[in-house]
Amino acid sequence: MDKRLLAMLSCPVCKGDLKLNDARTELICYQDAMAFPIREGIPVMLAGEARTLSTDERLDKR
Repeated sequence: MDKRLLAMLSCPVCKGDLKLNDARTELICYQDAMAFPIREGIPVMLAGEARTLSTDERLDKR
């Protein structure tokens, strides 16, 4: 994902920062414990499409 695009995106729920998880191809909001998928290079920024982070993922803020 383009770093310039990532810098412009924010969480649709809390408007906070997102972290790119290349391994899982998703954008993570640690504040809301949500992971938004990236499908075919396009971030899907819908709360209904996001998955909830596990407890371990919430604690692992790399």
